Amino acid sequence: MAADDKSSVIDEFLATARIDGAAVLVEGEAGLGKTTLIQSAVGRARDLGFRVLSAQPNIAEFDYAYSALVDLVRPIDSAIWDELPGLQRRAVDRMLLRENSGDSDVPADERAVAAGCLGAIQRSADEKPVLLAIDDMHWLDPSSVRVVSYVARRLAGRVGVLGATRSRGTEFFSWLQRADRPAQRISLRPMSIGALHAVLSEHLRRTFPRPVLVRIHEVSGGNPFYAIELGRALPDGAPGGVPLTSTLTELVDARISSLPTAVQTTLLAAACAAAPTVESVARSVGSDVTEVVALLEEAERESIVELDGRYVRFTHPLLARGVYDRALPADRRRTHRRLAGVVDNPESRARHLALGSVTGSPETLAALDDAAVLARKRGAPAAAAELVDYAIGLGGDTPQRQLRSARHHLDAGDITRAGRLLDDAITGLPTGPFRAQALALRATVAVLSQGYLEAKLLLEQALVHSDQEPALRAQALLILASTLLSLGDLDGATDRIQQAVATAESVQSGPVLSQALGIRALVTLVRGDGLDEASLRRGVDLEGDAPMAIALRPTLQYPLLIACAGDLDRARDRMTPARQQCIDRGDENEIIFALFYGALIDIWSGDYTRAARADEEGLQRAAQLGGDTSLFVGLTIRAMVAAYGGRVEDARRDAADALDAGRRSGSASLLPWTIATLGFLELSVGNHRAAVDTLEPLLTVAAMSPRSSEILTAPFLPDAAEALIHLGRLEEAESIVRRLEANGARLDRPWMLATGARCRAMLAAARGDLPGAAAAADAAIDFHARLPMPFELARTRLLRGQLHRRARQKDRAKTVLQEALSSFEALATPLWADRVNAELARISNGRNGDTILTASEQRVADLAASGMTNKDIAATLFISPKTVEVNLTRIYRKLGLRNKAELARRLAKSRT
Repeated sequence: MAADDKSSVIDEFLATARIDGAAVLVEGEAGLGKTTLIQSAVGRARDLGFRVLSAQPNIAEFDYAYSALVDLVRPIDSAIWDELPGLQRRAVDRMLLRENSGDSDVPADERAVAAGCLGAIQRSADEKPVLLAIDDMHWLDPSSVRVVSYVARRLAGRVGVLGATRSRGTEFFSWLQRADRPAQRISLRPMSIGALHAVLSEHLRRTFPRPVLVRIHEVSGGNPFYAIELGRALPDGAPGGVPLTSTLTELVDARISSLPTAVQTTLLAAACAAAPTVESVARSVGSDVTEVVALLEEAERESIVELDGRYVRFTHPLLARGVYDRALPADRRRTHRRLAGVVDNPESRARHLALGSVTGSPETLAALDDAAVLARKRGAPAAAAELVDYAIGLGGDTPQRQLRSARHHLDAGDITRAGRLLDDAITGLPTGPFRAQALALRATVAVLSQGYLEAKLLLEQALVHSDQEPALRAQALLILASTLLSLGDLDGATDRIQQAVATAESVQSGPVLSQALGIRALVTLVRGDGLDEASLRRGVDLEGDAPMAIALRPTLQYPLLIACAGDLDRARDRMTPARQQCIDRGDENEIIFALFYGALIDIWSGDYTRAARADEEGLQRAAQLGGDTSLFVGLTIRAMVAAYGGRVEDARRDAADALDAGRRSGSASLLPWTIATLGFLELSVGNHRAAVDTLEPLLTVAAMSPRSSEILTAPFLPDAAEALIHLGRLEEAESIVRRLEANGARLDRPWMLATGARCRAMLAAARGDLPGAAAAADAAIDFHARLPMPFELARTRLLRGQLHRRARQKDRAKTVLQEALSSFEALATPLWADRVNAELARISNGRNGDTILTASEQRVADLAASGMTNKDIAATLFISPKTVEVNLTRIYRKLGLRNKAELARRLAKSRT
């Protein structure tokens, strides 16, 4: 790309970013001018009034926790940080090593650090446009990578992101994609001879004969940095045929070796340090600042470094790397040891001690262990893992360190490496608590990989080794109970969770007890023993800020479980702050599942518009982040909303796509919701055989837990019973109805009682017992008074109206059916409104219902008779052409017709 083209792209990028955000990634090999382009863009952004947040990571800082992130966010005003939610503010304070970060042993949550940085940048953009500029992204330290990638994918509004990396920056480019605006790439290519001539003239203040220029271009491959070094190495007046050094490494080495030894020693100290200053370099070489400044100025005259106030910066990363690589290993180790005595930061000291050692002394190993603890407290598990791994590599390879390293790698998301380390540690650990810890942690790895059976075996072994450590035993029991619940072993889960609660109580372990109480309430409900709200309330009170998995978080369990008891209004009120807590923590999985749980409560409450907002958010997150879990949740909610809204083809398509995404994501526990949605959809369109076939796998699983029929675990039971009754499979339906009735009475659960009574009325009617059916339907309506689920009440009223009609009570039938119709229309559930209209038409016309068109069929028939094509009818009614075809087929069958011409004549005749 030519210079003018690059300049215009940057100008366009900044102009767009000022209004609504934009992103550009600059790619190219070392020396092609990425840094120059970034610096130019930064200068232009400042002139345009941007707040610039920039970082230029380097190889010396590659392993340091948050080294690049700290540089990036340091200019943000303290007032903006103070506006963050408390959890995020405390995590950011830890990350920035602020004095007010507190002394709590609970480590900062890396996700909260990321969410806090995102919030601060977005707040900054409210005041003025923001430019995030990151040069040499390939040298971002792992902790910064995780936060920067989180932030970049979620930015909105007036924020521009400009990054530079070496070629093939596909991973970085994926961070910058926004759902509403794609990122751009600038790929830097080698310069032409003419462009290279201009660069050489500007930097070296000399010109070269054409043959020499051609040779420089040939050897450098058009790389400007390489060409400058080649030109610098050529003496003035050199003939055109003079040979040129063939590699950039040789050139850099030759350039550095020409400097005095004292200058090289000083430069090595600067190259070894993460953020060198003239004071730290002076102390590490044992000289005073004045002497070191003089030596550095000599290197500055050679364009190797530049002095920026008290900071020392290499003019190009290749020069810093060249200084470091050409030094003898012994000189590098000696310099690192000297720097270890100079730096104040414990992590820097530990890393310099490690790099200055061949084998680890007790002092070095202890420093690495302490630095790992600090890094983890700052919310940087990846850095903590690397520090422990340093200690292991220096001869401190103990099972205990392998265990700590595995825990840090697991927290950092590297499940595979954590599993390998734990397998090695378990082999070398003796019987006792360390072995129990390793086994429990290995079980967590198995759970994350959906290996529940493997996790169960590991946890049972962990319990054998944890007799003397009750806190550890409580944790193992908790995870085992959750695992057994996932495996469907309710008796085992009940036994283990009771032990977990008792053990956690005995050692006053707040976070573990909080999770155990929540799981106990969940297990109690799932096995059909009712709602243990007292445990839930206490679990919420004890939860605190400790990181924990969503499946173990009482704050999110509480609203879902009280919704099962019919307390939907209170459930919705509690779900709002629970979801906000997930946002504050920055945990994507928690946010996604909070969206799902909240959408369920909204759908049960009949608020499909609010549920639709959840599916939009889930799908937006899927578009931003990728990943099948977000996609699965968003599509499942959208399929539910479409099914209630009567958009049959949309619901089928979304459900099918959701099932595919769910299977890929491993979210097997949520797949029944998608299947239940498909079963409900088939029931809604009157396809009872398909409904039963769809729900059959869920019925088979449900049959193994006859005491459990909560809406959370078996929402499909009433739909399955209704479909079975329509198919004449009354005995199968009878077992479902008895289950709903018995469990509803035992638990006083209004949803079970109301739907059970409705299905009982259907059964009685199918058996010819109309008085019994009427009594059951009336009882169902009474139960609905305790259940704020308007759609379910309307279904029961529809049935009651049908029973009145069959009893020839036309006026009563009309009254009840009109109430049902009003509800279905207010809820915008047209398939069910059509059912009511069909019933009303039967009453009004006194004819066989099979010859009466529903309201939706009548609309299709009128448009078809007018001469419209199926495509035009679909566009007019906002349905698919396939739905038009299905309706026409049904219309022809009902009216005994064969085509649109006959339909037009029939309708014309009926209106004369």
